[in-house]
Amino acid sequence: MTQEELGPVNAPEFAGGEWIQGGPLPVRGSGWPILVDFWDYTCVNCIRTLPYLTEWHRRYAEHGLVIVGVHTPEFSFGKNPEHVRRAVAAQAIDYPVVLDAEFKIWQAYANKYWPAKYFVGIDGKIKARHFGEGAYGECEQLIQHLIAEQPGFAAALPPIMEPIRDEDEPGAVCYRVTPELYCGYARGLIGNVGTLTPDRPMTFADPGKHMEGTLYLEGDWLLQGESAARPFGAQHTSRMHLDYMAADLNLVMHPPMTGEPASVRVLVNGDAPGALAGEDVAADGTVKVDVPRMYQLIHSDDVDRRSLTLETQSDGLATFAFTFTSCVTLPVAGDGQE
Repeated sequence: MTQEELGPVNAPEFAGGEWIQGGPLPVRGSGWPILVDFWDYTCVNCIRTLPYLTEWHRRYAEHGLVIVGVHTPEFSFGKNPEHVRRAVAAQAIDYPVVLDAEFKIWQAYANKYWPAKYFVGIDGKIKARHFGEGAYGECEQLIQHLIAEQPGFAAALPPIMEPIRDEDEPGAVCYRVTPELYCGYARGLIGNVGTLTPDRPMTFADPGKHMEGTLYLEGDWLLQGESAARPFGAQHTSRMHLDYMAADLNLVMHPPMTGEPASVRVLVNGDAPGALAGEDVAADGTVKVDVPRMYQLIHSDDVDRRSLTLETQSDGLATFAFTFTSCVTLPVAGDGQE
């Protein structure tokens, strides 16, 4: 979504949250320009915005800007402060972060999206908001405008930062790809025919024909509200099948509650992913799931239709949501082309 200008609306305080680092902080009466960022550490769009937020903090904290990351969890395990602290450290976030486990801050801002940025002026009023990725240059221009409103401010500000990724460049193209797909019965799209028994182990049969953007289970699975998990005591191999269209494919997974890591084998169009292997896939095509987070399974410079199969024999492994990326950089005309 594009940046949205607002009338004078008082920004709510960060009431009801647990500060992970850097707080507590006030909003109204602080006299600071504040950027409030709603995020979740398993959200691919949130993760892709974090390098910009980190750089804005580095550039503008000395000029008065305060960035507050409000971590509102999409999944129940994201309410655990230790998981959030681990993610904050892994992403090298050094601005204040508050855990909004009960959605109190989310509701106060009437927010509906991950990620969502609210730009608060020195008077404590929300001046604008931006939902989703993109518009980084426009957002930074607004940050500079809010900083310059501080009484007596006269420092020189740096030029607007260059795009971090090629797909953030103005010439990038974002295609319509497979939408986010949840694995649990509450919001998921499960294509297996027959009667499902939620919250009880079942043995699923793969129908063989797959609709794009629909999840098909094979073998023993425990279908729960948020997730599909391999039950303890399962027999043989549990499989997931998904036909999709995208560049990158990610999956949020949780290791067994017993504490040991799980192993997942990735197949693309029936074979090992090879050059399509995401950053979390080993050379042999397997993924080690040792902490609850988003794992990148497939990475490509092109948007294409592909068939994914996941195989596991790790009892207790839980899968939550598939996410996809759609933006790619097209080759420049005449650049190495006939």
